[in-house]
Amino acid sequence: MSIEKVRKEHELIDLFCTLAEIPSPSLHEENVANWIKDYCDKNNIPCRLDEYGNVRIDIPPTDSTKDYLLLSAHMDVIGDDSPVKTYLDDCGNIHAEGRTLGGDDKAGVANALLFAKEVANSNILHGGLECIFTRDEESGMSGARHLNFNDIKSKYLLVCDSDTLGQLEVSGASYTLVRIEVHSHKGGHSGIDIGDKTRANAAKLIANLISKLPQGVFYEEDGMVVTSCNLGGIDAGKIEVTNIINPDAAVSYSIRSSSRKKEDELKEIMTNTVNEFQKEVIDLAKVSIKFEEHLPPFEKVNDEYIPILFEASAKKAGVEPDITSFHAGAETHIYANQKNSKGENFIPYLVGLATVCNMHTRDEYLDYQSILKGHELLKIFFENYNK
Repeated sequence: MSIEKVRKEHELIDLFCTLAEIPSPSLHEENVANWIKDYCDKNNIPCRLDEYGNVRIDIPPTDSTKDYLLLSAHMDVIGDDSPVKTYLDDCGNIHAEGRTLGGDDKAGVANALLFAKEVANSNILHGGLECIFTRDEESGMSGARHLNFNDIKSKYLLVCDSDTLGQLEVSGASYTLVRIEVHSHKGGHSGIDIGDKTRANAAKLIANLISKLPQGVFYEEDGMVVTSCNLGGIDAGKIEVTNIINPDAAVSYSIRSSSRKKEDELKEIMTNTVNEFQKEVIDLAKVSIKFEEHLPPFEKVNDEYIPILFEASAKKAGVEPDITSFHAGAETHIYANQKNSKGENFIPYLVGLATVCNMHTRDEYLDYQSILKGHELLKIFFENYNK
């Protein structure tokens, strides 16, 4: 079957391919944002671009006793601005010729956009639907960070950005950069000064310190990693230069955690370890540690409403639900640490409405049957949400 035939048979596939064929690397999403705005204008979907260039859709409720729901996805993709030509392989998978497809996250955008069209042009009773299509998720999440959260009405939201149909991720890990530096009071020549007990090689000191610090899984729960600490790199002198007693050395770590409490425990252990080491080498060097939070944790909440609803909806759609956590970051993390127009904490979930394989590579593909099934799941979920 050709891609042209599938596009004619399924509006969602045509919409996905159209979006995928508009190149939109991070911070260069203008063309796809404008295309979405035109699509909305033609299909009676209330739509605007915010000051940062994110797309905002707000479909008013037809039943004010029910609650708004927000669907979110990002418009940028990994890849450049070279042409994108989609094709269908013999297994029913959609690819792009010689480059990344952009299924992450054009699949989420297409699913939410078509659903917005269906809701805006129907008589179904609902509490309102908001859609947000953001810029720059892949390189810095600046689109989500620049949202005006105070004018978002929804409390519950689905970030349509998981790579597997049927997934509902209820928590995700933070990303904190840890930087530890050692500065010896005296460096020197590896021959002339090697016997001077007042001198210390910063490379050796930092190696001793690293051996005392945590590495790997710090805390896990129900077989899932909750908090981890990973040594990223060591910087101390030059590999080909051996005649220097290195005066400076540094090491970087990444902390990931879906629990603020456990992350704070890990930070305290690392800080205490560094402080104790500083006492040991006080006459030889100065040691420091610094934490930089680049992404806050997306913590699991006690509210089970959406997971229960999603599981029932998935089963009705013939999709196997997979309710779990992920040890990485997404725009869920930004929403989870903000409040809506009513001052309520957002309760986000990362949801999979299609299966995208080999993401971010030239071998990336989307199972076209999975995105159709994901749309069916979304419609059932919205119907159940508004009962």
